Amino acid sequence: MRGGPRETAFRFTPYAEAVHARLGDRVRTWTTLNEPWVAAFLGHGSGVHAPGGTDPADAFRSAHHLLLAHGLGARALREAGARELALTLNLSPALGDPAAAERVDLLLNRQSLDPALRGEMPEPLLRIVERHAGLGHLRDGDLELIHQPIDLLGINYYCPQYVAGAPGAPADPAWPGGEDLVFVHPGGPSTAMGWPIEPAGLTGLLTRLSRDYPDVALIITENGAAFDDPAPSGGRVADPDRVAYLDAHVRAAHAALAEGADLRGYLVWSVLDNFEWAEGYHKRFGIVHVDYPTQRRTPKDSALWFRDQIAAQPGAVPALSPRTGEDRGRTSAA
Repeated sequence: MRGGPRETAFRFTPYAEAVHARLGDRVRTWTTLNEPWVAAFLGHGSGVHAPGGTDPADAFRSAHHLLLAHGLGARALREAGARELALTLNLSPALGDPAAAERVDLLLNRQSLDPALRGEMPEPLLRIVERHAGLGHLRDGDLELIHQPIDLLGINYYCPQYVAGAPGAPADPAWPGGEDLVFVHPGGPSTAMGWPIEPAGLTGLLTRLSRDYPDVALIITENGAAFDDPAPSGGRVADPDRVAYLDAHVRAAHAALAEGADLRGYLVWSVLDNFEWAEGYHKRFGIVHVDYPTQRRTPKDSALWFRDQIAAQPGAVPALSPRTGEDRGRTSAA
């Protein structure tokens, strides 16, 4: 266990213990990891994010050791008395060619979901991992360590992944195991990131998760959009596209509740415009505008809209005009 990612995974235990010792009397919900797929495959596969690696074997090994760290940390936090434990994953429905979509779902979603929530790795995924990284990093007992009981599954949702079969196409560096398929855009509106705007994808994802993994409650830990917002004018930032995006996705979440999803909460990404990984300060996700040279904050129209939703009576969703935010009465939530 000396050196390398496996030792790092085990070092997560004393780290979790130290943080809980300092903050345990003030924090109710503890999330071990955020977006391990991004860290593993954009950090070690495509090299888009730190540390900039481009080795498929390292990407798969990192994915496993991140999950191992989650399990070790969750166990330590539970033993220390943490009241509520969570793991947050970036998840997307995979749509399009059925065979290609099934493989993308395996690589993006089930690679984390099945070990963490079922204590198993799908056999087709094991074959992909073995081809690219071998299986020497998988040790007896690892899945039992990873499969710790958690109370909440955090979901970072932005858009579906649309794929088509493409025999002979090489795998995207971020998707080792994704040979013979290509990612496509379905058309229609997109965010400034180029991501398709698909609220229905959130409904489908939430209902699927509650169906396939019924033992854990769900919380939307990130949902939002980057748009090319105007500069503040007269103390206001008009961002009607973001208001429409959030309105549609809150409604999509309510639709999933109506279909039986065990959804406990919804969080917007993000409160402030901020540093967005490799995009730096060029993409603005915030509902509060930040003037970076002065650090002056200006709530955008979307922040005022979201404030009103929070203040609304429980069980009601304001029926808003997506573009203007004009109140057209209220409809009861399912």
